[in-house]
Amino acid sequence: QVQLVESGGGLVQPGGSLRLSCTASGFTLSYYAIGWFRQAPGKEREGVSCINRSSEGSTTRYADSVKGRFTISRDNAKNAVYLEMNNLEPEDTAVYYCATLPGGCGSGAWDWGQGTQVTVSS
Repeated sequence: QVQLVESGGGLVQPGGSLRLSCTASGFTLSYYAIGWFRQAPGKEREGVSCINRSSEGSTTRYADSVKGRFTISRDNAKNAVYLEMNNLEPEDTAVYYCATLPGGCGSGAWDWGQGTQVTVSS
């Protein structure tokens, strides 16, 4: 059974950091581009970051709102993709999801995780 699981969310003060993890069972993450998305209350889901397949050099993309603060990475040995989030802002509060992107970064998402809540508040 193909499954994606996000973890690492929580409550953090503005300026703080969190590292989100996306792990997979039933398939190998390195074969896919993986995207991180988020959805804040009352807002549409938006793309945050993406990392291409390992065979494509694991190139990365970021939304303008998170450039310089967030870093996406892979650990193929752990079958995981991470989103390191630094200098968090209240506007980063959302449920964060990871998803497979079979067509590469910029393509449509296919399999989704259940999401992990990130709350940035003092």
